[in-house]
Amino acid sequence: MSELSHVDREGRARMVDVSAKSDTTRIAVAAGELRTTAEVVALVRADDMPKADVLSTARIAGITGAKKTSELIPLCHQLALSSVKVEFGFTEDSITIEASAKTKGPTGVEMEALTAVAVAGLTLHDMVKAVDPAATLNGIRLLTKEGGKHGHWERPAEQAPVDIPTLADEPEPTEDIAPEELSDSGQRTAVVLVASTGAAIGTRADTTGPVLAQWLGGLGFSVRGPLIYADAEIDIGLADALRFEPSLVISTGGTGASPTDATPEATLAVLDRELPGVAEAIRQRGTAKFPLAALSRGVAGQAGRSVVVNLPGSPGGVKDGMAVLEPLLDHLLAQVAGGGNHDNK
Repeated sequence: MSELSHVDREGRARMVDVSAKSDTTRIAVAAGELRTTAEVVALVRADDMPKADVLSTARIAGITGAKKTSELIPLCHQLALSSVKVEFGFTEDSITIEASAKTKGPTGVEMEALTAVAVAGLTLHDMVKAVDPAATLNGIRLLTKEGGKHGHWERPAEQAPVDIPTLADEPEPTEDIAPEELSDSGQRTAVVLVASTGAAIGTRADTTGPVLAQWLGGLGFSVRGPLIYADAEIDIGLADALRFEPSLVISTGGTGASPTDATPEATLAVLDRELPGVAEAIRQRGTAKFPLAALSRGVAGQAGRSVVVNLPGSPGGVKDGMAVLEPLLDHLLAQVAGGGNHDNK
């Protein structure tokens, strides 16, 4: 049995000496959720809570919590964090929280990521308690970590609890959506990814990601994100978006002819096969109203059992993409999952 690192031979608490360890890039990702009511989820998504800017406030709190971890957890080392990201998603009756922390040094950032989730979740609770004082913060856990002597670690798959179904639990039959394409909550999963250096460093507001997240939620998806990455790190963003094998990943931004626009190249690197007709239909719809839309180099395709679609970074381009995708998604995702009706109608 391994010894506890923070206890010395006499059983006294100690701070681990990490001076002999090598400096490596360390990354940790943690998650949790605030269980609440469908009413609260709808109010937060509409930014209509009595306390405004719920998600922005919780995100800032989570980042601040990560930076102050060594002040809150007595035996944690002070770390020079190079990045902290806090993102939110929604299910019917919960707000999901995911935080990533990154540094380069001799010790890991697991506690920083976990603290970010905890503080963001407590802030959410504070913001929604006027409507739902019974909200609960659940499942704070480490998902992955990178770096150091042990390299990559990923949380083992957890066995879902066995429920005895009732007639009320039975989902409505669907013609086009395969059962494999549904999450445990009965919802398909989607990730919204934003390629924007300005939004990543906080010099401009992201106006496209929230629109996509709201639209996908309205279509019944459980949505993660928007995940915001600088253009130069969009390949890392795609790996992050695909980590849990969602049904759908929609990116916005980085599809133009600028030297920094790298989304299509990064996407092609992860695709198993392209869906050129989808990308072309989005381009044609935009070009019909705005000739410069022809400059978009966005691609679409399959990465495993996930569908990935690039949209331009403009509100108009996103609107065109949604219009093209909405009538296609059910049938497309069903086919990717191995179902769907292949007959022409």
